Amino acid sequence: MSLYVVIGFGPAGAATARLLVERGHSVRVVTASGRAAEPGIEHLALDASDAVRLTEAVRGAAAIFSCAAPPLPRWAADWPPLASALCAAAEAAGAALVMLGNLYGYGPVDRPLTEELPLAATGPKGRARAAVWEQAQALHERGRIKAVEVRASDFFGPGVTDGGHLAARVMPRLLRGKPVSTLGDPNAPHGWTYLPDVARALVEIAGEERAWGRAWHVPTAPALSVREMVDRLAARAKTGPVAVRPLSPAALGLAGLFSPLIRELRETRYQFDRPFVVDASAYEAEFTVRATPIDEQISATVDWWRARLAAAAN
Repeated sequence: MSLYVVIGFGPAGAATARLLVERGHSVRVVTASGRAAEPGIEHLALDASDAVRLTEAVRGAAAIFSCAAPPLPRWAADWPPLASALCAAAEAAGAALVMLGNLYGYGPVDRPLTEELPLAATGPKGRARAAVWEQAQALHERGRIKAVEVRASDFFGPGVTDGGHLAARVMPRLLRGKPVSTLGDPNAPHGWTYLPDVARALVEIAGEERAWGRAWHVPTAPALSVREMVDRLAARAKTGPVAVRPLSPAALGLAGLFSPLIRELRETRYQFDRPFVVDASAYEAEFTVRATPIDEQISATVDWWRARLAAAAN
């Protein structure tokens, strides 16, 4: 049984920690506020950007899973110290650093996204996220750490709530048969990465030394537009058809006055204004995880949201 340390306990961190426990490992989770212990998981409260304390927390770990991220408005300021602390802790512990990344670093592209694309983002959030991997990769190439990045598209599925484009802003209304609003073109194909597949890919890559030193895309089901996803979700929930209304630029600006998340997403709105398709063929050629079939994703997501909303109502 190995010790693994998971930084962050949002949707991806929680799914990864619990999958590691299912597979018989000892897990320590690091978050700013800490949590009550649960079977197989030790929760530790500390600031992960504190390199000294983080190094102590990861001593003896076989791998560190970086699943935390600063709030979007603070990416430019908070990612550099967090990334430096993660690298320092991984080097001191001799642990593999398995980083959960996203697709912001590529910037706007007009072709399916592959890992060979340059990290050419020009916006502050895209550049901040690209710099995290560039730092870790440079240290890996110098032999100082063992690092790998696993990149996902927009999260979808059970456990995805406030930050998901098909989550808290969509599912409660969809389950009542009410219209939903979306960023960008609701008919543009888009890659949605299923949260359990994110955890499975992270855990698999952690044990594959031949994977380290580069980035990999999480296996993701074929791209479907927001409208197609809403249609499938509503059909499974038997609440459809549900209207999908794109937010106009004026409505988006107004929404941004009240929602910091919407305001910050203006930089990456291009992901929804055009096709945004993930190519994970490189991963699939080397490893075993595959995207969960879309019908299973849809059923599990509807069931999870129904249970969540019912529990909140009681």
